[in-house]
Amino acid sequence: MAETARNKPHYTYRNYAGWPDDERWELIDGRAYNMTPAPTTAHQAVTTRLVGILFGLLRDHRCSVFTSPLDILLPVGEEEDEDVGTTVQPDIVVICRPEIIRKKNIRGAPDWVIEVLSPSTAKKDEGIKRDCYQRAGVKEYWLAHPTDQTLIRYRLRDGAYGLPEVFGHDDRIDLPVPEGAGIDLAEVFDTGIALDRD
Repeated sequence: MAETARNKPHYTYRNYAGWPDDERWELIDGRAYNMTPAPTTAHQAVTTRLVGILFGLLRDHRCSVFTSPLDILLPVGEEEDEDVGTTVQPDIVVICRPEIIRKKNIRGAPDWVIEVLSPSTAKKDEGIKRDCYQRAGVKEYWLAHPTDQTLIRYRLRDGAYGLPEVFGHDDRIDLPVPEGAGIDLAEVFDTGIALDRD
């Protein structure tokens, strides 16, 4: 995800909401990031598998699963929507507090965010967005690597993400909700998509 020509010192949701619908952007601390190019087929396959598995596990639970594009507003206080300087579109979010779900967006920190990495997004997802989610209070943050077939998990403890846990293709990862549930990562990464073919 490359930075863009939008060089204004500080953007807010007011600016963001007026940008063309055929462009995808994120705002992090008032800076605009272009969300192009489109995700790869491997990225989409891993995302789809994760959403399918999570939907099945959470359908009788009070949590909801959403996928991008969906605006997640992360205010720093009680500012009005139009003044919020951080609006992101994670690949997958799990929301267990229905009061933050609104007609057009989510306002507040999701309980759990999953980003599926692409070469153009990896650096931002592993740095700027991780720090953003930590500040916002996202309890669990996963980074799924389709090419390496690994998953990195951060858990919020005492207001900070500690050292990440790294899981491989053959591992099983426990979920924050529902209690006792887990995912065999082979189910996520065995997509049948050839990663070495143009």
